[in-house]
Amino acid sequence: MPRKPDEFAVHIFLMSGHREEVRFPTIQEFQKWYSGELMPKADDTGFINVPIKNIQGEYMVVRPSTVAALRVEPIFASSVERPEY
Repeated sequence: MPRKPDEFAVHIFLMSGHREEVRFPTIQEFQKWYSGELMPKADDTGFINVPIKNIQGEYMVVRPSTVAALRVEPIFASSVERPEY
């Protein structure tokens, strides 16, 4: 039975060389933000909000045209990998 991730870490790589990580509770929430906010404005130089749901009182904005790459990583509560025999 496949394991279900507890959340997803999205690593945002910017053209300046900076990297940021934000987390989404589900892959669907990431896809909604990506397809609704980031992709339609991919060439814009104006700022868009990047949701930071797990940090109170903090927010991040980014220029979509400076995003070079994204890496989506599933995060499991149990990070201990056990070998199967």
